[in-house]
Amino acid sequence: MRQLYHLAIDPGCRSIRVLLAEKNIDCELQTEKVWERREVFLHLNPAGQVPVFIDEDGTAIPGAAVIAEYLEEVYPEPTLLGDTPVDRAETRRLCAWFGEKFHREVTVNLVEEKIMKRFLGLGTPNSGAIRAGLANIHYHLEYIAWLCDRRRWLAGDNFSRADIAAACEISAIDYLGDVPWSEHPDAKDWYARIKSRPSFRAILGDHISGARPPKHYADLDF
Repeated sequence: MRQLYHLAIDPGCRSIRVLLAEKNIDCELQTEKVWERREVFLHLNPAGQVPVFIDEDGTAIPGAAVIAEYLEEVYPEPTLLGDTPVDRAETRRLCAWFGEKFHREVTVNLVEEKIMKRFLGLGTPNSGAIRAGLANIHYHLEYIAWLCDRRRWLAGDNFSRADIAAACEISAIDYLGDVPWSEHPDAKDWYARIKSRPSFRAILGDHISGARPPKHYADLDF
C-alpha cells in the first residue's frame, strides 16, 4: 500500500494529497510529528521533513516538489503539468512562485509563527513576522487575480499543479482566518472553484489540535 507521511497543516503535504486525488491514486496517510525526530522516519528522509511518499515497491520519495515530479513520470495520466514544453515551464514557474516565494513571504510568517512554533516549543509568535505575512499576502492575491483575468486557470486553460500549489498554501493561511478575501474578490472566485473540486475536500476536513478554523473555511460557497 502506498503511504504518505505528512502533517495536516503543511501546504506541501496538502499539495501532494490533492495531486494524488486528482490522479486517483490510493494512498494511506501517516501523520508524522517531525519534531520527534523518529529514527525510522529519518531513514526515509534524513532531512527530517515531510512530505515523504512511499510507493508500492517501497521506494521512498521525499519533498513535495520531487514527489510531484515523480508522480507525473510514474503516473502520467491525467497530466497536471501541461501538454507542451511551454505549458510545463509555466506550470513549474508558478509552482516555484507559490511553493517558494509565497511560502517564504507569507506562510512561514503566519502558519509557522502561529501553529508550528507551539508544536516545536520555540516560544511565542514573532509579531513582526506576522505583520509581514499579513502585508505580503495582498501582493500574491493581486497576482492571482491578474493571472485569472488573462487565463482560465493560473498557468493556462487547464487546471494544473500551479493551481494546487497556490491553493494549498492559501488553504493553510485560510485555516487561520488570515486571508483578506473581501479585498480580493477575483482571487476569492478562483479559490472557490478550487474548493469545489472533490480532490480538495479532504484537506478542508482537517482540524489542528487546539486551533479551530473559521466557519467559512470548509464552506464551498464561502
